[in-house]
Amino acid sequence: MTYEVEPPKYVRLAQTMQRRIEDGTYPPGTRVPSENQLVQAFGMSRPTVVRALELLKRDGWLESRQGFGTIVRGRPEVVEQQDRRGREALERDESQASGRLVDVGEVPVPARIASILGLPKRANVLARRLLVEEDGEAVELVSSYFPAGLLEGTELGSPELLSGSVREHLEARKKIRFDHVTERISARLPEAVEAELLGVPDGVPVLSVLVVARDASGQVLQVSDVLLPADRQELEDTYRLN
Repeated sequence: MTYEVEPPKYVRLAQTMQRRIEDGTYPPGTRVPSENQLVQAFGMSRPTVVRALELLKRDGWLESRQGFGTIVRGRPEVVEQQDRRGREALERDESQASGRLVDVGEVPVPARIASILGLPKRANVLARRLLVEEDGEAVELVSSYFPAGLLEGTELGSPELLSGSVREHLEARKKIRFDHVTERISARLPEAVEAELLGVPDGVPVLSVLVVARDASGQVLQVSDVLLPADRQELEDTYRLN
């Protein structure tokens, strides 16, 4: 049986503010209402408002400018041409991928994933874990997690490889649209099963690219944790200075 879990108040407030940015109520370049004004307007506590603003800043909708306060940036840019791990994870055709599906099923949600999906600790969540290989060597371990409300009518719980990408599958089956992606890169020591799958020696860290895909309203559609052996990676990025 699938249970719907309502997102925390701060997530719902952030989603409401995202919609107001999208519809022009909060135009790019303008200051957002003060914390006091938001508390009064939405009838929420100051800690809730502060967490919502922090979430919007983290995901690129708002930014703090010294002497100006919190400014609206607008919808985060969708990177179309650059090579991004997150984009690869979302658009990889499972049936054509070099590798194998190592696990599909409900698992206890990791704490870092629970906070993004708005789930309580120790809740179960559907996970698909794909091991990507090149020339017989494991190069990526992609663990993807999905909100319960998106599972019905899909084959995400199937132990078989999807024909096409997860993004294509969800957009076709659920009539939704992926709009933007946020990536966070960090380093950590892998769990035992992760180290075994990736062939990582003891004490060698992995790079974690946490990929959060949302629709235009800010609703989370998919969270993927892309693990890369740190001793085999060289990351490079090119961007413009404005």
